[in-house]
Amino acid sequence: MAIEFWRDRPTFVTGATGLVGGWLVKNLVDAGADVVCLVRDWVPQSEFSRTGLSEKVKVVRGDVQDQGLLERVLGEYEVDTVIHLAAQTIVPIANRNPASTFASNVGGTWSLLEASHRSPLVKQIVLASSDKAYGDHDQLPYSEDVPLQGRHPYDVSKSCADLIAQSYATTFQLPVVITRCGNFYGGGDLNWNRLIPGTIRSVLRGQRPVIRSDGQHIRDYFYVEDGAAVYMLLAEQLANNPELRGQAFNFSNETQVTVLEMVGKLLAQMNSNLEPDIRNEAANEIRHQYLSAGKARHYFNWQPQFSLDEGLAQTIKWYRELLGESS
Repeated sequence: MAIEFWRDRPTFVTGATGLVGGWLVKNLVDAGADVVCLVRDWVPQSEFSRTGLSEKVKVVRGDVQDQGLLERVLGEYEVDTVIHLAAQTIVPIANRNPASTFASNVGGTWSLLEASHRSPLVKQIVLASSDKAYGDHDQLPYSEDVPLQGRHPYDVSKSCADLIAQSYATTFQLPVVITRCGNFYGGGDLNWNRLIPGTIRSVLRGQRPVIRSDGQHIRDYFYVEDGAAVYMLLAEQLANNPELRGQAFNFSNETQVTVLEMVGKLLAQMNSNLEPDIRNEAANEIRHQYLSAGKARHYFNWQPQFSLDEGLAQTIKWYRELLGESS
């Protein structure tokens, strides 16, 4: 992190109360940035709220689909750098409520990009896509030149948002760069139906952890503090190298882990002998995904700072403190 780059830099963050957003805002504040956050719903248990970050930044209440509001914020706060994290990120919710997911993830993205396009002071935009934007492919690991072919609602929403960002970069020379990260995990994830927070909470309460699938889905997990650092890195790199405009970069630990293996790792770290409750109810989810981070290594000499076991240890510690459990 280049402190000089961020000092007093007017920086706009959407999704500040989300998993990655809280850690990102903390890093930006620590670096001396002048941070403006868009907040739709107030989440008291989020990192953004519970650590007092909301008292250290400018908070604008509103929805990411409100283009007029976004234009006002970018203009009045003279925003230089935009980091767009706001999204509906839960796959089962997307399957039950596809329209709201498309509205947030696709409509919110074009609203932000159009507002940025109309705001001459904006110099860098870092946009969060996802490994799910690739959809399902037989060729693994996924590299950045793999076609975006989401088929299920959440995956399609990320494919669309990603392509819209590329179109603004190509057609209007908007200075946007795209991240496609593995499955984020870490302290601050309050979506309890997600595997890692749900498992940790169950174990702390002496309950069997629930696995919605058959336990054999394979994912590539990425620790949230590494993720927060990545967004700042890309903004810095885009400022120094305009040729990055419109490009996408994968970030991950490049480690394939089944759902059952992940639950086993958590149980081992928490010294629990509970048996998982395998429901086999999951539908419309990609079976096997993991990413190549070779492009990021080549361009930025990037590597994650946390191994999977280190990240899980930090995550368990966070939830023990949140839930007031010492067991």
